[in-house]
Amino acid sequence: MITRAVLVALMLCSSVAVSQPRGREGPSADFKHGDLRVSENKRFLVHADGTPFFYLADTAWELFHRLTMEQAEKYLENRRGYGYTAIQCVILPEFDGLKTANRQGHLPLVDNDPTKPNEAYFKDVDAVLAMAERKGLYLALLPTWGDKVNKKWGQGPEIFTPENAKVYGEFLGKRYADRPNVIWVLGGDRPVENEKHREIWRAMAAGIQSADKRHLIGYHPQGRASSTKYYPGAEPWLAFHMIQSGHQGRDTANYEMIAKDYALEPVKPVFDGEPRYEDHPVRGSKVAKDYFDDFDVRQAAYWAVFAGGFGHTYGHHSIWSMHSAETPAPGKLAGEMLVTWDKAIDRPGSAQMAHLRRLMESRPMLSRVPDQGLIGGENPKGAGHRVGTRGEGYVMVYVPEGGKVTVELNGAKLGARVRAWLFDPRSGAAKELETFEAGERKEFTLPGETGRGNDWVLVLDDAGRGFGKPGE
Repeated sequence: MITRAVLVALMLCSSVAVSQPRGREGPSADFKHGDLRVSENKRFLVHADGTPFFYLADTAWELFHRLTMEQAEKYLENRRGYGYTAIQCVILPEFDGLKTANRQGHLPLVDNDPTKPNEAYFKDVDAVLAMAERKGLYLALLPTWGDKVNKKWGQGPEIFTPENAKVYGEFLGKRYADRPNVIWVLGGDRPVENEKHREIWRAMAAGIQSADKRHLIGYHPQGRASSTKYYPGAEPWLAFHMIQSGHQGRDTANYEMIAKDYALEPVKPVFDGEPRYEDHPVRGSKVAKDYFDDFDVRQAAYWAVFAGGFGHTYGHHSIWSMHSAETPAPGKLAGEMLVTWDKAIDRPGSAQMAHLRRLMESRPMLSRVPDQGLIGGENPKGAGHRVGTRGEGYVMVYVPEGGKVTVELNGAKLGARVRAWLFDPRSGAAKELETFEAGERKEFTLPGETGRGNDWVLVLDDAGRGFGKPGE
């Protein structure tokens, strides 16, 4: 029997280019395909010419606030090289963002007034946007962190009303309407607890869209929640649903949250915009110094995307906060940080997200649907839960803990002969297993010992389609 170590070595040797994501050349996304819009089937994002767009974001909430321009260049170049397509960042950030100047020495507002933006600060935002544009990166821009609307916790202060939120939105819409690389994201990790809160975000969206109708708008909710919790109906400004599965406990079933929003009417695309961060303390754990690792990151990503997500967001505890010697994380957060942001950008889970994008782009994306009917036999609910997805001419099953897997093929429509591959989400390498005659079901025994971290993706292709290796 081939051990997992031997198989991984063979796969790495045969797929060196795939396992080196920072070797990516050129811009990460191609703006020549036109602005982003929702696909015809309402499940994905596409460019204006119909080219599919895979949203692979990193979480850099404090990008504008805590990095110099040289550091921003280093960070964005790293993300381009790894194949990220978007960066989630905040214009009015959380860490005392109204009273503590950015690294260029500028505050965002005059007298904390949203109707009085400081031109010097927004020129800094312009510069980072231009930097990202040259690298083919979208910036998923939060106009403000949620504590400026509902303090609840953090520093605030609450500065927004429906009236000034609309004015601020109009300013942003006019300033960035012509930028090709903007996605708007309202909210910011605070609950909507009353009608005033609800109307503030609606007014901000209306202000943006009074001048900018080309860019999509989403909403970033509080932890363990979805944008649908606060805006469950057919909000005309809300282009897609966003969940935050959060950092509380291991093995959070974000696939259930995705599936819930996927089933809603009217249909809108959905994704997990804040899952468990790499090297973040596991909230609620009784184990000392218990941190999420790269397997936790992969598990959340493949669960969410295979359950119907149009993309996914990675996060690292030191990157979202841009923790460094010059800008240490404030208060109790500082003691949780294992590395500085410039070291964290090359952590294992950070690199492995590139393989997810390449896997999805190596097969027809826009026909893909979630399908738990592919999973044969008993499917555990915990860490080993298996998730299936299929599209035109292919099936994929994510198996978090290895072992034996039975795939039900009756409804897969794969043709007379099926070509099977094993894809390694750690390295991005794929190895052909066999080609077999299609039948009702097929059992596979995956390499290695069954257990946490021995995760694989089975890819079954219609042999007649002539697809190449998964991930290429």
